[in-house]
Amino acid sequence: MFVFHIWLHNSQKKTLPVLKKSHPHYGEIYSQVLQDVVKRVKVTFDRFLSGDSKGNRSGRPRFKSRDRYRTFTYPQIKDDCIEGSVICLPKLGDIKLILHRPIPDGFKIKTVSVTKKADGYYVTLSLEDLTVPTIKPDFNPDLITGIDMGLKEFLATSEGETVAIPQHYRKSQRRLRVIQKRVSRRKKGSNRRLKAVKQLGRQHKKVADKRKDFHFKTANNLLKKYDVVAVEDLNIKGLARTRLALSVHDAGWSSFLSILSNKAENAGLLVIAVNASGTSQDCSSCGVKVPKKLHERWHSCQCGCSLDRDHNAAINIRKRAAGHSVLKAQRLLSNSRIG
Repeated sequence: MFVFHIWLHNSQKKTLPVLKKSHPHYGEIYSQVLQDVVKRVKVTFDRFLSGDSKGNRSGRPRFKSRDRYRTFTYPQIKDDCIEGSVICLPKLGDIKLILHRPIPDGFKIKTVSVTKKADGYYVTLSLEDLTVPTIKPDFNPDLITGIDMGLKEFLATSEGETVAIPQHYRKSQRRLRVIQKRVSRRKKGSNRRLKAVKQLGRQHKKVADKRKDFHFKTANNLLKKYDVVAVEDLNIKGLARTRLALSVHDAGWSSFLSILSNKAENAGLLVIAVNASGTSQDCSSCGVKVPKKLHERWHSCQCGCSLDRDHNAAINIRKRAAGHSVLKAQRLLSNSRIG
């Protein structure tokens, strides 16, 4: 099956010149963009048949209609494709753009993706910088915090600080419900329905943008204070199938942890994922298990430890990360420099 799939992928790429002759409008599309589409089909079937590096398989590939195909990619692009506020794309020519921040010196543009969203077209640049360190050689292993993700508060740190959960989706539910009713009441295929669908898309994007902005600011604030952030290794997909699904998706834990890890890696800092089992139940002072139901928000132990449940969990997360091999190596390195 795998060998046949590779052969099918190669044969599809070879038929592209023939396709341009039988369907002349394909000649208006840049050749590498068409090749990338074939590659994306191959990757989709690979994930369905073989799974990813962890063996997790995706669902059965579905046909993507013209209306659902919103992104195309240039796998290779010239370094000087952007001049001022204009980007030059093969077959499309010079296009004006709003560059929201300048490209740093030394970075090379590797790929360009053009995406159609509810409020317009966006260009995503994939950049390469060989100078980004894996881990900063002089980071302080003692500047470490543990964070516990929650639905009452977005997160609590082992130092007792909390970040309120903004609930962007829940605050927008009333407006979304009104627009959704407007869509459902209008005739399918009509211009008025299409207009309502676009309005609904813009409203959903507004919610997503607010959530993403909150995630970036929260991650930035954490990495300004700490060199190491310890987090729980949560099964977020599993939690998203429970009765807490709406709250979990609204909080966007998976997106936040991804942003936090990427920003830490770019800064040469460290994010450590620890086993989440028992972090809320175990006492952070004496280690004794103190069973609590989900609605019980206060931890009180016979040893005298009394504090918020999330604060207690964050301390346990920090303690579990303290024995990480990278932190031990860094401490030994710091001690040898002092000696």
